[in-house]
Amino acid sequence: MPRFESIRAHFLTLPSYRRFPSDDEFRRDLHTRDLYNFRSRSYWLRRLENHGRKERVAVDEYTIEHILPQNPNLSAAWKLALGPEWERVQKQWLHTLGNLTLTGYNAEYSDRTFIQKRDMTGGFKESPLRLNAGLGQLDAWNEEAIKTRAGQLADQALAVWAAPELDDGILAKYGPTKVEEKGGYTINNHPNLLASGIRDVFEAFRKEVLALDPCVTEEFLKLYVAYKAETNFVDVVPQAKRLLLTLNMLFADINDPKGLCKDVTGLGRWGNGDIHVSLSSIEELPYVMGLVRQSYERQMGNEGQP
Repeated sequence: MPRFESIRAHFLTLPSYRRFPSDDEFRRDLHTRDLYNFRSRSYWLRRLENHGRKERVAVDEYTIEHILPQNPNLSAAWKLALGPEWERVQKQWLHTLGNLTLTGYNAEYSDRTFIQKRDMTGGFKESPLRLNAGLGQLDAWNEEAIKTRAGQLADQALAVWAAPELDDGILAKYGPTKVEEKGGYTINNHPNLLASGIRDVFEAFRKEVLALDPCVTEEFLKLYVAYKAETNFVDVVPQAKRLLLTLNMLFADINDPKGLCKDVTGLGRWGNGDIHVSLSSIEELPYVMGLVRQSYERQMGNEGQP
């Protein structure tokens, strides 16, 4: 078996946002992502600077430099260089790939203009760092320059963090195998979902849940309906006048300002999870979906993200 074939197959078959992005998606996100506050920023700077080097640069000995300064009180020279939308430009691009670099002269650079940073002793013209390549030949630093440099660095990043590749035939060997049908249940096996009132609520609910992510699947079981990403994150027990939802997360972790959730930890129940919440009308759906989304995001490791 080729080296690491199974590992590459694992990454290529991951669901939802865990999957490897395409090169276009990776490049696009690198342009706009806040990389300064990225928890592993020393890692990506080190990899970009040292990729392909035999004589490695000790990146930790340098500090991160914002070419366009962080100071919200920009000098008149900087405002002129950025143009009439200088506030938007600074806010939008400050912490992004195109505006970040490494330097040993952070204190000397301070909030100086780009030309001063370029031409001073130890400035961009004299920098031996690959990350600063090309800066010494520029005459201005503005939104267009930031975007252009981001594109150049993103292209380099595609070589540093190349996506795994496998022939379709090989990848198919690692794909999911067919399993026996679990009884073949459908909506018709749930009489409570056939009544017009609660059926309308269910149809609206299932539409919202399935829209969370293409990886979300729906499975009708004998006693409830399961919605899964990597595993069940919400189960629906159809009742005559309501949908009883079971959220697969700890009761202590739910953010429920209205207090609609019930702690069923340790109690016998259908479905998976420690939280029950009822859904009786379409009007309740937006709030209830906020609860369901918390269960989904916690399962997918995305809790706390905007």
